[in-house]
Amino acid sequence: MHLWLIPAFPLAGFLLNGIFGRRASKTFVNAVAVGAVLASFLWTLKTLGALWPLEALHLERYFTWIQAGDVRIGFDLAMDRLSAVMLLVITGVGLLIHIYSIGYMAHEGGYYRFFAYLNLFMFFMITLVLAANFLLLFVGWEGVGLCSYLLIGFWFLRSSATNAANKAFIVNRVGDFGFSIGIYLIYLHFGSLDFPEVFQAASRQPVEAGLGPLTLIGLLLAVGATGKSAQIPLYVWLPDAMEGPTPVSALIHAATMVTAGVYMVARCSAIYTHAPLAMEAVALIGLATAFLAATIGLTQFDIKKVFAYSTISQLGYMFLGAGVGAFGASIYHLWTHAFFKALLFLGAGSLIHALGEQDLRKMGGLRAKTPITFWTLLAAAVSISGVPFTAGFFSKDEILLAAYHHAPWMYWMGTLTAALTAFYVFRAIFLAFFGEPRGWSHAHESPPVMTVPLALLAVLSLIGGFAPVSRWLAPSFPAAQGHHETVLVAISVGAGLAGIALAWWFYVARPGLAERVAARLGAFYRLVYNKYFVDEIYRAALVQPVITSSQQMLWRKVDVGWIDGAVNGLAARACAAGDLLRRLQSGNLRSYAAWVLLGALGLLLTIGVAGGAR
Repeated sequence: MHLWLIPAFPLAGFLLNGIFGRRASKTFVNAVAVGAVLASFLWTLKTLGALWPLEALHLERYFTWIQAGDVRIGFDLAMDRLSAVMLLVITGVGLLIHIYSIGYMAHEGGYYRFFAYLNLFMFFMITLVLAANFLLLFVGWEGVGLCSYLLIGFWFLRSSATNAANKAFIVNRVGDFGFSIGIYLIYLHFGSLDFPEVFQAASRQPVEAGLGPLTLIGLLLAVGATGKSAQIPLYVWLPDAMEGPTPVSALIHAATMVTAGVYMVARCSAIYTHAPLAMEAVALIGLATAFLAATIGLTQFDIKKVFAYSTISQLGYMFLGAGVGAFGASIYHLWTHAFFKALLFLGAGSLIHALGEQDLRKMGGLRAKTPITFWTLLAAAVSISGVPFTAGFFSKDEILLAAYHHAPWMYWMGTLTAALTAFYVFRAIFLAFFGEPRGWSHAHESPPVMTVPLALLAVLSLIGGFAPVSRWLAPSFPAAQGHHETVLVAISVGAGLAGIALAWWFYVARPGLAERVAARLGAFYRLVYNKYFVDEIYRAALVQPVITSSQQMLWRKVDVGWIDGAVNGLAARACAAGDLLRRLQSGNLRSYAAWVLLGALGLLLTIGVAGGAR
């Protein structure tokens, strides 16, 4: 079925725009970038239609990539139901983000470079989900990390953007170090990196009661997932990534990079189901991240950072689902989240485009000026809040029900997180679109090239949950515990509606109440507003000691003291010797005669001493 064409189209788009885009028109750049992703999306649909209903893995082996002794790593691609869902998200939502970017980036410098990077991002993410072995997956994994660095730092003249890009790259290297060790252990334990061989062998092994090889592999793979999918303790890069253009935020958060960790854990379900300690760690990390990020989202005023913490929290839900064995529900939530999270970021971008401002305190009363943005963002807000029969309602409750049957306290904490989510998302909606206008007069609705993708994503955010993703994926994963319970669903829905109502009370019915509550909370509010000082703790405990030791030891002692000292000392001695020899060649005859006399005397003295010794 020529699976290679799915990533090849975006790669071709990257090469064409990267090589010829500088001298080409924007029309050419747009046609190449959008056309490449459209071709990839259409070929995905064609392939899915030809392989339907995809009851077995479709594997295509192309050539041997690495051959060393008994080790053979092939450039092999595969499609199954899991990769098909991921491809539809990546190429479908990615296509809408590319179209939106035409309007958003219309007046920015480096236009061709931006779209070349977007296409390269798509290529690596598609490679990641189509890979049929761990090493090729790792190529895509590192590739999306590279592209995130390039896109977050796209406005490289801003120090805040370059710092954010560096932070994202370095933090992800920490996670990737654990991930790479996990891949190495997979080869040591199974003798292969090919998915079919590894997962078949893992499924035949007994469930580990303690810290066995599968548990260790699962924990190391999870370290990589915490970096790529921004979970505790490696989530700190994602809020800073908002320094990149807003379409980049949408692409990273909704369709590509941050979903890679969730996909990888689901792909390795055969390993995790035989390593319950690793699964429990994944669930606990996901739940803790979901709750922590939701509390921080309550206090932020940068609209993009509010939605960034929302992404971290929702990814925590996905890890919770995978950790309790509901892998299908986890990917189902990834599916619905792609729609409403892309819409939240693109809607935020529409407001920024309208105002040139992203501080919620400087917005207000924008419904009349930006009606399409308002209604589409409202659709995203009700979906992420789990309002019944929207996309988020179906996937969120599947995870919460599975969590309840695993450990009831996880359900209750997840439900509290749902209430917090509804509160801070509608807080952003009410601050932006309701109340009195605060300082703007030039606001305007975005052009159709931006609003049409918003409208399509709004429809998907409302009805996308009716796609039976979880049931379709069921044959790919072990059966998860849990079934529909009306009371539990009603409680979680009630929590979301309560969050919406409370946000309305604070920011519409009683303006100023939120500020009074914040003042009364005092130190606790400042703690949450400052994101629990996690960045400051990391800087004091890790970053600054590395910088200081690098300056004092590596720079001053090793580089300047030893290396430069040795090189400069040798040069100084050579100069001193040369200076002495230069004095012998002065050109003065009397000086030469004196040196000859001194030499002769020295020679006679040496002969005399030698003769006396005999």
